[in-house]
Amino acid sequence: TSRTGTTLRRSCMPVRPGGLLLVGVFAWHPCVIAQTPREVASRTIPSVVVILTADSLGQPLSQGSGFMVGNGLVATNYHVVRGSTRATAKRLGTERPLPVTDFVAVDTSADLILLRVPRMPGPGLRLGTDASVAVGDAVFAVGNPVGLEGTFSQGIVSSVREESGRRLLQVTAPLSSGSSGGPILNMAGEVVGVAVAAAREGQNLNFAVPVSRLSALLRQDRSARPLSA
Repeated sequence: TSRTGTTLRRSCMPVRPGGLLLVGVFAWHPCVIAQTPREVASRTIPSVVVILTADSLGQPLSQGSGFMVGNGLVATNYHVVRGSTRATAKRLGTERPLPVTDFVAVDTSADLILLRVPRMPGPGLRLGTDASVAVGDAVFAVGNPVGLEGTFSQGIVSSVREESGRRLLQVTAPLSSGSSGGPILNMAGEVVGVAVAAAREGQNLNFAVPVSRLSALLRQDRSARPLSA
């Protein structure tokens, strides 16, 4: 619950009926070249993944989004995989899910985790900075809301807020159940946030973790640990 009384919901999508609704963002770098929305989409979507989690018996738990930040390394929200013992990641536009072997870094206060998917090679998305994010900046969200893989949407930064002691970016780019962990990008196609939540009350009130928290996580020492750890 925010200081204004607004209740937030996370944005990964539970598979089991009646389960907890986990739902679900971003910055501008002044020295980069703006791209058209079509260019941002075509260069970003191949690095976004669908994440499916399961318990120790193989029963489905939730579905969320994530994106590659390096060779075999996927960033997402911690709540997407919390409580699971197994997970797979599938790049958008492909048919075959690949096993998540473990995680190598986590920041529970920022709701971020780095998953290792060794058989998923390829470059990661470029990270920007949120230091110069301003209200009115155009942003894009990519993810898998309610299972609709590869959904690309546009919006603006509507505010920068402090919620429960942490900084969040409020954006109008739509987020729904299943969007959690997807990238929020600026006009240069750089990641400036990670989709994390949407307000239960009101319309189109969506939030993201600033990319600076992800950049800090990537600088941590990495040691492989099982998802159940």
